[in-house]
Amino acid sequence: MKRLPNLIITSGDPAGIGLDLCVMLAFKKFQANITIIGNKDGILLRAKQLKKNINFSEKMVSHLGNGELKIINLNYKNPVISGQLDKSNSLQQLKGLRKSIELCLDKKFDALITLPIHKKILSSKKNKFTGHTEYIADACGLKGNEVMLLSSKKLNVALATTHVSLRNVPSKITQKGLSNIISTIHNDLKKKFKITNPKITVTGLNPHSGEDGEFGDEEIRIIRPAIKKMQELGISLNGPIPADTAFTPKIMRNTDCYLTMYHDQGLGPFKALTFGKGVNVTLGLPIIRTSVDHGTGLDIAGSNNVDPSSFFESIKLAINFDKNQ
Repeated sequence: MKRLPNLIITSGDPAGIGLDLCVMLAFKKFQANITIIGNKDGILLRAKQLKKNINFSEKMVSHLGNGELKIINLNYKNPVISGQLDKSNSLQQLKGLRKSIELCLDKKFDALITLPIHKKILSSKKNKFTGHTEYIADACGLKGNEVMLLSSKKLNVALATTHVSLRNVPSKITQKGLSNIISTIHNDLKKKFKITNPKITVTGLNPHSGEDGEFGDEEIRIIRPAIKKMQELGISLNGPIPADTAFTPKIMRNTDCYLTMYHDQGLGPFKALTFGKGVNVTLGLPIIRTSVDHGTGLDIAGSNNVDPSSFFESIKLAINFDKNQ
């Protein structure tokens, strides 16, 4: 009998659209065992808002899309209200994320799919919550080696820096860091995506890639030397090329993955071309982790206006990654 992958899904911030997506998942068939970690009462309440009838099951069978969900229940202190953040509930869901990571590390589950959480509500004056990517890497004992990649059928885009202020980006880009990121991208494109000889296009940091130092010299001092070093190791790299022409059709046809220097440089074009169809992937981890390409959607939670496409794509990609291992 064919082995089904065991997937665990965190339901995201209780006030956001993560619960809507869990309800919609109940009616979508997948060839996988799927378990949600979240609050039963909150999901039932959201289903009622959406005028859907769902049931909870303990059976470890293929996800049939028959209105049933398997769930690991998290107790919340307060009732869940669509669109209204509650710090206590959000922190409980964060504990659920930590638990799901541990279950994947212990091989109880084959892949983790995360739904959106709210960074600000999870932050304090002492500890700033920068996002799933960094949190999961830290929980896996690998903080600093993770790479954020957005994937779709059209293109893959990785980031050299993630959730940092634009003024701090240049100081975060180093030859060693870029070399490690390129190595991680190359290895995971081969392992997870089954691309035999990945072609990676690297963008510059500055306008026109610095134009030989006229608009900044990071390309000369940092990016080009890192590219040259990794090319000497046999990795196929193109760049640094100006970001304003990087996503033209000719370059896209000859690129398996882009490496961009900062968040909006890469995700602006990615979301313009693929929004709603993209999947957030964390490379460089000992576990499989995928997620959606959007945020908590507090303004549309419970409204029947939520598009599940990115969520369903993230499940499909996690299943494919498991098959490719």
